[in-house]
This record gives sequence, C-alpha cells and structure tokens, in this order.
Amino acid sequence: MDERCRAAVQISGTVQGVGFRPFVYRTAVDAGIAGYVRNTGGAVEAAFEGPQAAIEQVLQTVRTDPPPLSTVEAVDVEWRDPTGVEGFEICDSTGKHAGGVDAPVPPDTGICEACLDDLRDPDSRYHEYWATACVDCGPRFAVVEDVPYDRARTSMAAFPLCEDCRERYETPTSRRCHAQTIGCPDCGPTLRYEIDAECVATGAECVATGTDAIARAGDALTDGSILAIKGTGGIHLVCDATDPETVGRLRARTGRPAKPFACMARSVDAIEAFAEVDNTARELLTDVRSPIVLLETTTAASWLDVVAPGLSTVGVMTPYAGLHHLLFDHVDDPVVMTSANRPGQPMCTTTESVWDRLGDVVDGVVGHDREIVARCDDSVVRVVDDTPRFVRRSRGWTPTTLPNPTGVDGESPVVLAVGPERDATVAVAGSDGVVSSQHIGAVDSPNTLAFHRDAVTHLQELTNLSPDVVACDRHPDFLTTTEAEQYAADGMAGPVAVQHHHAHAAALCAEHDVNRAIVVVADGTGYGPDGTIWGGEVLDVTYEGFERVGGLSSFGLPGGEVAIEYPARILATLLADTDRIDDRLLETGAVESRDDAAVVRQQAERGVNAPTTTSAGRYLDAVSALVGACDRRTYEGEPAQRLEGLARDGTPQPIDIPYKTRSGDRVLDVQTLVRSLAALTADASAADVAATAQHALASGLATIALDTAAERNVGAVGFTGGVAYNGAISRQLRTHVEPSDCRYLQPAAVPPGDGGIAYGQAIVATARNISVADNR
Repeated sequence: MDERCRAAVQISGTVQGVGFRPFVYRTAVDAGIAGYVRNTGGAVEAAFEGPQAAIEQVLQTVRTDPPPLSTVEAVDVEWRDPTGVEGFEICDSTGKHAGGVDAPVPPDTGICEACLDDLRDPDSRYHEYWATACVDCGPRFAVVEDVPYDRARTSMAAFPLCEDCRERYETPTSRRCHAQTIGCPDCGPTLRYEIDAECVATGAECVATGTDAIARAGDALTDGSILAIKGTGGIHLVCDATDPETVGRLRARTGRPAKPFACMARSVDAIEAFAEVDNTARELLTDVRSPIVLLETTTAASWLDVVAPGLSTVGVMTPYAGLHHLLFDHVDDPVVMTSANRPGQPMCTTTESVWDRLGDVVDGVVGHDREIVARCDDSVVRVVDDTPRFVRRSRGWTPTTLPNPTGVDGESPVVLAVGPERDATVAVAGSDGVVSSQHIGAVDSPNTLAFHRDAVTHLQELTNLSPDVVACDRHPDFLTTTEAEQYAADGMAGPVAVQHHHAHAAALCAEHDVNRAIVVVADGTGYGPDGTIWGGEVLDVTYEGFERVGGLSSFGLPGGEVAIEYPARILATLLADTDRIDDRLLETGAVESRDDAAVVRQQAERGVNAPTTTSAGRYLDAVSALVGACDRRTYEGEPAQRLEGLARDGTPQPIDIPYKTRSGDRVLDVQTLVRSLAALTADASAADVAATAQHALASGLATIALDTAAERNVGAVGFTGGVAYNGAISRQLRTHVEPSDCRYLQPAAVPPGDGGIAYGQAIVATARNISVADNR
C-alpha cells in the first residue's frame, strides 16, 4: 500500500456554479480519499489525503473529466505531510477572487435534458415548474452579484430553499447539490401575466400566475397579441411570426420598419420546414447555450418576407428555458423573439420598465420576480463557409476567458478596453487572459452609456481586477472615448487610442496566436489616422502596430451621413453617366428633383460636403443601390445584406479587376469597378451583377494581400471586419489564400464585427505594455 500523503490543490478556470465541488466530493469519496473542497474567490481549493496513487487518479479525473459546464485552466498541486484527517467534506466558501483572468462565473445556459425530463414528469417535484435548474444548466452570469459564486451572492438569495430543495442542495450525490439557482413551485421565483400597467400597482384579477400565466400568454399569442416575456438575461417582445399583420403591428409600434426579427421555433424539425439546417447549424441549434443561428431560408412563405424583409436568411433559435418549452405547449407556430427595447436603447429587464418604455407596444407582459442582475442579450451565430462565426457573443459565452498571447506574468498591466461606439462590448485583460463582457450595443445615448458603465463595474467585480490602463477607439467623438478619458482622469494610465481596424486585426491574430499577419479588414466605418473614413484595408499587422499596405481606393460620400442613408448618392462619385445618376437618385428617393440631383453631383465633383472613404461596406451599399436591392438604409448593414440576398441567386460574370496605386500601395480601383458593373447591367441580371460585385471585391483584396505577404515574407493572411459575415465574400477569399503557402486566419471565438473591438483594444494595449506611470 502506498504511503499516506496530502495534496493541497488549487483549481482555476470556470469552476464555480457548475457543480464542481460535488463532483470533487464524489470523485474523492469513490477513491477512498479524505479531505475537503471549497470555493475560494474565483477558484476551487481542495485537500486530498490518502495513498498517493489514489490521489493522482483523483487529480487526473479533475483535469480530464470535469462537469459539463466547467473548464479547468490549471490544477496546481503542493505535496505536504498528512494530517490524519478522516472523511471528505464540502466546506463553506471563503475569500474574494484573487484576480487572475479566469472568468470565475460561468455563462448562462439553457435547460439541460435531465431538468427538461423533470419538467415533463408528473411525479417530479419540478413538474411544469418554469424555472427548474441544476448544476448543469440555468442562469448564472445574469443573476450573480459577487464572487465567490454562492446563492447568497445571487438574486436567488431572495428565495429561501424549502425543506425538500434544501435536502437536494446539501446532498453531494444529487444533481442539484450546490446548484445556486434551484427552486420549486413552493420556494422559487413565480410568474405573473399582466395585461396593463395597472396590474402592477393593484394586483387585480387581470393577473394570472404560474402555469396559468403561460397558458394565458399562449392563447393571447395565438389571438394576435404582442407580449413581453421576461427570460434569463432580459425581456423579449414576442408575437406569432407567421401572422404578417401582427408582425407588421410590431414593426409599426417599435419603429423598426425593416430590421430582421429573430424567431423561436419549437424544434429543429420545425425549423427545417422553412430554413436550411446542415450539421453545423444543427449542433448550434441543439447546444445547451442556444444561440440565435442565422440560416438560409428555403421557402417563399409570406411570413418570412415580413420577419426578414429582402433577406435570404432568418435568425432562429430553439427553446432554451423551461418557460419557453412550456409556452410551446400552447403555441404551434414559430414566434418572433426579439429584444424588448426601442431602437438604440438597452433591453428592458423589469416588468416596470416594459410598461414605462414599451407600454404602447405590448398587449401583455409575462414577468417573474427573479431579478436580472446583469442584462445579457441572446448570442447570434452565423455559419460562414462551414464555420460558426459570432455576430454577437453574449448569453451562453459571457463571461469566458479569451487568450492573451501578449501577456507577461508579473509585467503586463491590467487593461480595461471600453470598445467602439456601435455593437460595443468591454473587456478586462490580465497577463493570463481577457474576459469580454456581454453585448452592450450602440453607446450613443444616456441609457446605453449607463449600461456601458454597469458592464465595466460588473466585470471588474467578477474578476476582482483593478485596471491600470484604459484603451479606447481612436475616434475622438465616441462617447466611449470620452469615458476612457474620464477613467484616465480618475487614475488609470492612458487612454491608449487604438485605431479601429488595427483592433479588428489584432483580435483576429490574438485568437489564433499569430504575432504578424497580412489582414484584410473590411467593414463600414472606422476612423483613419489620416482623418478619413477607412473600411476596406489591407494591413501588415502585429499586436503592437500596423501599416496600411493596400485596400480600396478612395471615393466620396456626397452629403456625408445622408449618403449612408440613401446609398444612391454614392453613385454620383463612382459613375460617369449623368442621366443614370440622376435617374437613380430620383427613383430611390435620395433627392426630390433633378435640380437636387445636380447639387449632389456637384458635391461629388468638388468634394464639398463629401467626406472621403475607403469603406468596403459603402462600396457594397452603392452596388445595392445600382441594382435596386436597397434604396434606403433603415438599419445598419441593410443595403449590403439585401445585396447578399439578391446575389444568392446570381452567378459571378467574367470581369477585369482594376487596380491603381495610392502612395506606392496597390489598391482596388472602386470607381472603375463600379462603372464596369454598371455596364454589365445591360446584359446580366441584377442577381448576377450583385454576385459579380461581391466576387470582384473578394478577389481584388485577396490578390493584394497575397502579393504583399509574398513580398514581405509574412506567413499568414487573414480576413475580418463586418463584411466577413458575407458568406460568398468569405469563401472567395479563402479560396484564393488556401492554395498559397500562407496560413489562412478567419474569426471563430471572437466576432469579426465591432463586438470584437474591445478584445483587440485590450490586446494592443497589453502589447504596448504601457506602465502605470505613463500618460499621467
């Protein structure tokens, strides 16, 4: 028999709120090992006493076979003399998180299969209880107030456990042992169905509760009502997706004339009736984290035309909470499931805020009394070129740790990155990783700025990190830039201003651990160091810096922001045919008369009120106006998305890809290219022209990137930015790069859009290793 010994163990990673202590208890008891396990700060501390071989086996199991929702980053072991302890116990938590960037709180997840079985089992204590959860599922990030992650530090502290739930909570062999969000009909949160604001104040008979609330909501949806339904991290606006009249009312009431709505369907089989579901999409739709998945549609059903006007894709998710599963007991068809907010405002998280801000939108509210501590929107994923790509990284993935290849133990500062203006997230970086926040959205109003500040505070509290340095976008007029300046005034070093496209590229390189690459960064708008609007760039990138080595040629935006709203205006800088320009300006409503059209052309010719851009997004917008795909932008990205939908049925036509030189760099000649596309419209369909425009953009930028990589002996080429969501453009770029000797980098763990900017800012600021004393 091995000599008895003792191992003092520290386990870091996502190890709290995921059933890790009961798992360690069961593993140790099964092996005949004595000792204890407890939460300490953001880690798990344990002591194992017994034969060394048995302890080694326990340690191996901890490393390789942890609970489903956990991730083990490190297991640190210190061998000591035994103390003679008998038995094994789970001890009370102690201490604050030590400050390592290891995302101590797990993300919110959907209901697991075991809890779903309980929900359906008439003999179960949790039968038809909408909020049932266990260590393998349920809310986490959205309800936690502080760490260590125990019930007393969550919004579930308001619901003392009943005797039966307490027994399960304290029994190490139970699936609900130390599951901080468990509850039952006797002791857990309760539902209310309200049909007007007076119900909140009076609790009158118009309020239904529990399962009756769900049944009543289902009947109302079937009858054409628009409801608000409170979920895990926020509130959704919900209505029958297959009823165009009801969806139209939702659009009118919310001021969203064309922005696509996400849907929820009862099952993957139900989704396959109207959308393409390949193996990758199926895995995403059945994942316990349940993101919204953007799928290609397969039917011309009229309801899809209203839910996602002019697009070839629709965002769909499956039920992820017990409440959703119970709702579909009363609803047959897919439902719209979109964030409960006005455009540009954060999502509502309380019943009171719904009645206050959206009282003229909803016909009823299904709410509950479990507080949402951290607002957290649904994640959105699109399968691009057979690879899942985050459009929005939020519920289910926040907060999880991303790599920081620039970090140096003991030397790197703690960095707070405040993100861009639109699709913002924030991030906190230490030497061993980066934790990014949930989706915040457009930080351009007092309410969203308040949400931004809350997200910063919450992230610092959860990681227990005090930032030394603040990083921001280089744009001087962003509210996030102003916030960074205030953080610097309050004591942080900086702000470190990171150019927008450098942040995009650095984020891509960091997730692949590549220090240098030639990266194509294509998006709508980014503030360039030369004071112009960038957006179609080829960059030679390192974590610390970049050089622009190519991209798109410059063109004007007559009227500035108006040209973004009415993209036909951009044609005035790209086409030579005066009559055609005037016709498109008039047909699209960009101007009211031919005299107005002449003014637009003069702006373009003289460069008056026509800011310069190299934006790939604006190029796609202009082509969208050229072929009639989109006359007016009503939401961000609409013209390019409609162009992509049109191009789906087209075939790229042979066309010469024109280049020119700018300051010694090779660039794609946008003006000549658009004129060639305009000539092509005489013989080719609009769909073919749209497909050709996308194909030429990808081929031109890929050629510049590959030639530059060869000239500079750089071994990796990447593609990121908002245009990277376009499947056809992404495939064409990869097709060009893969036969070369270069490694191809594409986004996976980090959104290629502005949701990944904060991560890139954190990487750049860490790489520059700004000391605390700098810039003070």
